Amino acid sequence: MNGTVKITLAAAMLAGLSACGNTSADEGGAGPLAILAQTATQAVAARRAPDAPAAPARSPQDTVAEALRVNPGPLIQAGFENLGRTQIMAMTGQNGPMRTFMTPAEEAVILRDGLLVGTRGLGNDLSVAEPQLEAAIRAGASGSGSRIMRYYSGDGLERPLQFACRTAPGPNAGVLVESCEGHGISFQNNYMVQGGRIPVSRQWIGPALGYVTIQTLRP
Repeated sequence: MNGTVKITLAAAMLAGLSACGNTSADEGGAGPLAILAQTATQAVAARRAPDAPAAPARSPQDTVAEALRVNPGPLIQAGFENLGRTQIMAMTGQNGPMRTFMTPAEEAVILRDGLLVGTRGLGNDLSVAEPQLEAAIRAGASGSGSRIMRYYSGDGLERPLQFACRTAPGPNAGVLVESCEGHGISFQNNYMVQGGRIPVSRQWIGPALGYVTIQTLRP
């Protein structure tokens, strides 16, 4: 658990800086979503059992430890700032470097080696992100380029927003900052990069959903 604690602390530091896969991992009801859902159901039932003493609230560390214990597959923890909630999400599909992580309620984020490229089921979803600076981000290097963010509109069509971005080392060691602006909006993505992968980050989803802090619990 030492590694998990370190990742959790790193994500807290980042927060202070203010297409779906082609394989299924939940067939037969024994996959990651089924395990997460069953664990949640059992916890609720235990709290509601008659004559049972009230169970103490679990700490975030205990929740992470339990998720790691019951689910052997890849897991992330995602904190959605505008939604005011943090959720553990299990990988349900993979297509090359693209991984889909989902909750039992079928809310999903899509990552490419830690880089956010889409969301599903959250409302105001990000259809796909096209960051021109992905190579610079993974190399932890400075650079400049564009980022296109495509969003689903009410008519079911994708609406693109293009931003001008630059990358540079952040104020904290080991953190790369991607600063973007356009359409009267500005935002900053913060990445901790290890060997080209992004195990901890704080990334902007869009105007409505705001930021999500993502921690890799099990790669």
